[in-house]
Amino acid sequence: MSLEFKIIPVTPFAQNCSVLWCTTTKLAAVVDPGGDLDKIKAFIAEQELELEKILITHAHLDHAGGTAELARSTGVPIIGPQKADQFWIDLLPEQCRQFGFDGDSFTPDQWLEHGDIVRLGELSFDVVHCPGHTPGHVVFVEQTELFAVVGDVIFQGSIGRSDFPKSNPQDLLNSIRNRLFTLDDKIRFIPGHGQMSTFGHERETNPFVADHRFG
Repeated sequence: MSLEFKIIPVTPFAQNCSVLWCTTTKLAAVVDPGGDLDKIKAFIAEQELELEKILITHAHLDHAGGTAELARSTGVPIIGPQKADQFWIDLLPEQCRQFGFDGDSFTPDQWLEHGDIVRLGELSFDVVHCPGHTPGHVVFVEQTELFAVVGDVIFQGSIGRSDFPKSNPQDLLNSIRNRLFTLDDKIRFIPGHGQMSTFGHERETNPFVADHRFG
């Protein structure tokens, strides 16, 4: 197995920031550094990893609030989300002020599109555009490792909110049913909040999107 990960809950929202790394090369990526950058950096240093990039699923403040500062302090590129989340990136300074966060807007070094591939050492993450919670939300899937980071699209036993500006409940359902649930049931995923699950478990049991709800 060449993928390892560590979930580091950050911010008062207990957002699941993740450090992913290739065990062969020790190259690492931070996914959704919403805040508490000292915790993230300390873990990377303890594991003697080389931070190569920052990956963003979507630009809500608890997922992206620390992105600009982490990029400035480490010099690594920001990859993602999809460009429709420019709306939320532009709002980050105001979002952060309202909630008492430190945070700033940023310009990704690379916007992502559905079907793109993000490489990390020997790992290859497929980019799945999953609008609904936000319009530019993306999910990262490592098919060989049966692993995904899904942000706030789906959770263990729940789904993302769709009552924000530019959210769309039908898009969210389509993203889950048509783009995530068509993947391998064995794929385990890190959600933006709460415990890990698998796509298969959620297809069977999730009260919002389980197969039995759709005949």
